[in-house]
Amino acid sequence: MIILLVLSICLLVIITSLAGLAQSRRLRLGGCSVGAHTSELRRHYNAMRPDVVSIGITVRFLRLPTLRNVEEGQSCCFLQLLLRFYIERVFSSYSSSGLEDQRSASALANAFFSIRRELKPCNCQCTEETHRLMDSVHSEFIKLNVTLASVKAVGELDTMMDWMESFRQPHQTGLLMR
Repeated sequence: MIILLVLSICLLVIITSLAGLAQSRRLRLGGCSVGAHTSELRRHYNAMRPDVVSIGITVRFLRLPTLRNVEEGQSCCFLQLLLRFYIERVFSSYSSSGLEDQRSASALANAFFSIRRELKPCNCQCTEETHRLMDSVHSEFIKLNVTLASVKAVGELDTMMDWMESFRQPHQTGLLMR
């Protein structure tokens, strides 16, 4: 009887932990909630990191203080624009001779596409200020050779992921029922 009780408690602890992990993968962007496995995104980024941060370009496309100044109600819109930029401009131009880097870039692009698809029904409305902010990212990008710019942009994914993680829903200890 005691063994059954101990096993039941262990099972409850495991289920609660897993529910918390599933919950912490959700990002709350205004009135919209999307799934984003940022630890998985970081794993792919870290596989590429040594090759993309060593190119020595001083231009910055993304700055965390700037991203943190995106208005609260504009986070959904800005993330949509940023994901579109990475999918259409960065990953489409990115090339690497390393097979592992190519796999990681593909995994990141696919993950960004999935997040973007999940954001679509949210009908995020963009303000002129949000479009201006994204335009400044584009203008810095096009100043460089597209190949170098895409490598530089991939090298700044850690900044984007830091910003995204700031929208993680708080860890909940209750069971997740869906």
